[in-house]
Amino acid sequence: MSLSIGIVGLPNVGKSTLFSAITRKAVACENYPFCTIDPSVGVVAVPDDRLWKLSTFSKSAKTIPAAVEFVDIAGLVKGASAGEGLGNKFLTNIRETDAIVEVVRIFEDDKIIHVDGKINPLGDIEVINLELILADLQTVTKRQHSIGGEYRKGDKKALVEYEVLTRLISAFETGKLANSLEYSEPEKEIVRDLHLLTMKPILYVLNKKAGGKNLDETKGELWDKLMKFMTDTKSGYVLVDAGIENELKEMSPEDKKEMREGLAVTDDGIDLLIRKGYEILNLMTYFTTGEDETRAWTIKRGSTAPRAGAAIHGDFEQKFVRAEVIHWDELLAAGSYGQAREKGLLKTEGKEYIVKDGDVIEFKI
Repeated sequence: MSLSIGIVGLPNVGKSTLFSAITRKAVACENYPFCTIDPSVGVVAVPDDRLWKLSTFSKSAKTIPAAVEFVDIAGLVKGASAGEGLGNKFLTNIRETDAIVEVVRIFEDDKIIHVDGKINPLGDIEVINLELILADLQTVTKRQHSIGGEYRKGDKKALVEYEVLTRLISAFETGKLANSLEYSEPEKEIVRDLHLLTMKPILYVLNKKAGGKNLDETKGELWDKLMKFMTDTKSGYVLVDAGIENELKEMSPEDKKEMREGLAVTDDGIDLLIRKGYEILNLMTYFTTGEDETRAWTIKRGSTAPRAGAAIHGDFEQKFVRAEVIHWDELLAAGSYGQAREKGLLKTEGKEYIVKDGDVIEFKI
């Protein structure tokens, strides 16, 4: 399953440094048919301790993690929606991704000049989101104009669509994103066909700097406004020190631990970012495990067993008969497949079964 996350940001916020740090988690491309050799694309492993515990349990010869694709998008400047700078390239690249990571800077450094001459993370977010809104406003206005004739004739489908487009235009004019509105099922289909940038899920990365003056540490008005925005919009965010993570990427685990301790950096912000990115794409993982291979498979939440099987091979969905399912921790606790079967923990499920995150599955076709 090829799902990608575009990394965007204003100049000098650490976007490319973050991308470089993320690619330390790059996976072996031969195991992923959707991989690309484009240097601006990184296919990275999703950190998951469950996978490695299952691999040890099965004494697997091969262990293959789930993966997600990150794309380093061309830099953004004000006026991108009107083609300023690399605006057209920016919008095209963003349109091709499934979710957006917006990198904003929360550290002060006189040696790294902010494009506006001062640090204001909420202001950065507003600039980026405004460009996305303006691009979507053009899309929606153009579509509304094109169905104007049918709307005036009273065509039922056009009436519904015109109303949705009008609501979107009103939202954009007040600075709201398309994903902040609620839609009926028919309206969702209309909006989906518009391929709006502001319908994509957004995760904010707050980039800090070890030893620097960071807003999350100094607090104050700028930080309070940023946190209020996150709360009011129910937005997800991750704190990352992109510079440190980039320096750590080539180090051994022991050296990384020592450097983190020296800088009082306890969390691996990149791991958290990758997991959060996976989550905002509405993805989850199930496993297959055995002596040959333990593998994490990526599916959309709510997938049925046959649909989940299609992640392995398309024939699994069409020829699905049943699946033997056990949750990963139950399998480990049982000690073996045989003991799990004796204890009644190994369940036989049919076509209607909804796969759960962490299921270990053997498909019967």
